[in-house]
Amino acid sequence: MASKPVPKKPVKNSVAPASAKSATSSASSAPSAPAGSASEIARMDGEILKLINRRAAATAKVIESDPNWWSATYDPRADDDLLKRIESENPGPLPSDAVRGVFRQILSAVRNRVRPRRVTYLGPAFSFTHMAAVERFGESSDLIPVNTIAAVFEEVNRGHADFGVVPIENSTDGRIIDTLDMFTRLPLRICGEIQLCIHHNLLGKVSRGEINEVYSKPQALSQCRDWLSRNMPQARLIEVTSTSTAAQLARDKPGAGAIASRQAAVEYGLQILADSVEDNKNNVTRFAMIGDKPVGPTGRDRTSILLQIGDKPGALSDALASFKLNKINLTWIESFPLRGAESGYIFFIDCEGHAKDAKVKRTLDELARLAVRMEVLGSYPRSEMIG
Repeated sequence: MASKPVPKKPVKNSVAPASAKSATSSASSAPSAPAGSASEIARMDGEILKLINRRAAATAKVIESDPNWWSATYDPRADDDLLKRIESENPGPLPSDAVRGVFRQILSAVRNRVRPRRVTYLGPAFSFTHMAAVERFGESSDLIPVNTIAAVFEEVNRGHADFGVVPIENSTDGRIIDTLDMFTRLPLRICGEIQLCIHHNLLGKVSRGEINEVYSKPQALSQCRDWLSRNMPQARLIEVTSTSTAAQLARDKPGAGAIASRQAAVEYGLQILADSVEDNKNNVTRFAMIGDKPVGPTGRDRTSILLQIGDKPGALSDALASFKLNKINLTWIESFPLRGAESGYIFFIDCEGHAKDAKVKRTLDELARLAVRMEVLGSYPRSEMIG
């Protein structure tokens, strides 16, 4: 809906009458409100309110004037560049994540007002996948948790959601098998990524020494196993479906603790008994944004490929030689066994560049001639690590 024109105000004479000058002079001589006073804070609040609404109106105008609503409301490279610039210009004292949250919320609220978006993610709320969904789409989007990775794919494939958010790999535990499996089954594409630093915390309502059971999802327990064995030898480790479920148990069950996020601690009213208990301090999970529409080149892209080649000696070497010949950097490769009676593997490969780049396109054409099956799962902007 187009913005209504704002009626112009009459232009005032730049020369004020003598009485006005006198009043202005008197006002300027009056003592101003001291910095940090209630009246000064109220004045700043009014200025902030006006500015964020002007920013929202300008953003809405840009979206409404774009004939392609999808690209106008989903531009991960522009979003990342904006947030990176805001971080670099932030003088403090607010931390960068708080400032990012303000701008992300403005963008999310405006986009959702112009064209509501449904985003499904591997839930429940306050899980790390939920945090990734909020980071990319903001809290104003219609964020729908589901119980399995397969359900995320199915909701998007049926058109019940515009996007889905799923984990694809972790720097400690490696590939997420359920995600890779679904790419072999449904014709969905990766249209973005978020690389989130994962910091696990021991949460509870009692002291650390009183905890005899620690709950979390298998991946979180695996990523904290050494710390738990050294610091919580008395506690039994129990796997549950999510870190949010673990936090709920720690809240409700005597003697229970949880490995979960800071956000989960706030939501479930728990104390952080120990923070950053992950064994690998560079613990990063990459999340894929899945959809059914392509994203154009940005100059800082990644291309994901599903590749099945003949089960014969040298077949993989021949395929990888195409990347070397065209001087394309591989950033990830995983093998996935074929299901059923057929022997062999499907390979998931990430490389730098966009499918429309000349040398990437040339490589894809060469791979297609060698492949039994090849699909470009998506070309999308590379994400910086967050957190």
